[in-house]
Amino acid sequence: MNASFDFMSASAADKVAHLEARLNAALQAQSVHIDDDSAAHAGHAGASSGSHYTVTIVAACFAGKARVARHRLVYDALAEEMRRGVHALAIRAYTPQEFAEQFE
Repeated sequence: MNASFDFMSASAADKVAHLEARLNAALQAQSVHIDDDSAAHAGHAGASSGSHYTVTIVAACFAGKARVARHRLVYDALAEEMRRGVHALAIRAYTPQEFAEQFE
């Protein structure tokens, strides 16, 4: 991915697009949706940099993995961003079948 991307100074939309691209590339996701929850955390540590997100990701690589292992895959894919600006990440990780059964 773009090693020169400056997460901290990027716009909110560019941050979300960057996170989506990282997750898609690392996990070959069927879909990735990211909500920027930063406004709901005003006054909380890290909120000023726009760094609270909810990630909903659908990927076949989650099959057969427990929730902790799925979350680890997401955190590993965003390791650099977690060190450079993402303060909080809520993760909803589904296989394509689980997502279809629950939401379609």
